[in-house]
Amino acid sequence: MLKLWFGSALWKRVVLMLVLGVATGFAVGEEIVAIKWIGDLFIRLIKMLVVPLIFFSLVAGVAAIGDLRKLGSVGGRAMALFMTTAVIAVTTGMTLATLVRPGDGLTIDVPEGAELPERPDQSLVEMLIEMVPDNPVMAMAQGQILPVIIFAILFGIALLMSGEEGKPLVRGVDAASAVMQRLTILVMEFTPFGVFALMAWVAGTFGFSALAPLSKLVLLNYLGCGIILLIVYPAILRFVAKLPTIDFYRGIIDAQAVAFSTASSNATLPVTLRCVQRNLGVSKSISSFAVALGATVNMNGTAMYLGVIAIFGAQAYGIELTPMSYLLIGLTSTLGAIGTAGVPGAGLIMMSLVLSAIGVPLETIAFVAGINHLLDMMRTMTNVTGDAVVAVSVGRMADEIDVEEYISADDV
Repeated sequence: MLKLWFGSALWKRVVLMLVLGVATGFAVGEEIVAIKWIGDLFIRLIKMLVVPLIFFSLVAGVAAIGDLRKLGSVGGRAMALFMTTAVIAVTTGMTLATLVRPGDGLTIDVPEGAELPERPDQSLVEMLIEMVPDNPVMAMAQGQILPVIIFAILFGIALLMSGEEGKPLVRGVDAASAVMQRLTILVMEFTPFGVFALMAWVAGTFGFSALAPLSKLVLLNYLGCGIILLIVYPAILRFVAKLPTIDFYRGIIDAQAVAFSTASSNATLPVTLRCVQRNLGVSKSISSFAVALGATVNMNGTAMYLGVIAIFGAQAYGIELTPMSYLLIGLTSTLGAIGTAGVPGAGLIMMSLVLSAIGVPLETIAFVAGINHLLDMMRTMTNVTGDAVVAVSVGRMADEIDVEEYISADDV
């Protein structure tokens, strides 16, 4: 039995336990919350990997590029793709919400005792300043991913500039990165059980009836993400990377399954990195840089969702939106998605940034908070898939991808 279990591909085990978890949750009901601790343990195990994996992967990735001019080329291409897809995503969300009008006819009542996220009081300049850590060690200890990324990139650039003097440290960082990859593989074996517990909890707690009042909003979220997954990403793979789409999705399915069940881009990072390197054939230097960076700044599903919720709230409260309002939604949704932490529920915090920019009451957050996890799962899968798309595209443009390995992703 154990031989059959471990002999099967990870994604097959994850999908099997995901289906069993949903069925169990519906059968047992709310009492299934008793096993949620298994899912919580899984998320803690995998979040344990995030900061050291991002740091060592990014530093090793930057150092492995070997040339500052090449680093600028790779980083520029990655950021251009990140920003382009984010703009497309938020435009898709605003268009769908404007056409479908999910907020019409609704009356929002704030639940008694509801705790709403505090309204951000930072200006854009202050947000940019906060991206640079005044204490890198504290940023790592507190899990502040964006400052860690900035420090890791600067540290890697300094290693490149150090030449021969920095070679011993480069070897040490490479070794640490390899160790983190092995630790990731070890933790990944727990994935099916964590997925089972999380999906059973979601199904047992929310059930089908919980979606009834907000079914249009839920469907809109899934439709928007579906457009990004089935139209936008394949177009990038076809016209930018010039690679087949089917092989890509076969190679990334492990990361998609974990992302959907955990609703955390950061928690899925180790799996995404493993899929991009081993299944899709992207070089270590490109994948380590693009995927680790994308886990924080490439949140297409979140950008799309923030645009939908802003217009939804305006419709529900009868607020007339002007062309400037739509421009503000697009700008704040894109920036908010970039600044959103890759953990479950973080989108609720950034939602207040977008809503306050166009004068929509923040009580809108309380209305959608109850189903946020259901929406978060699809958004996270979209975010993670986008990270892999950019890594593959940049790898292809830099000629650092094994095309034969990419095409044989279904055999992995």
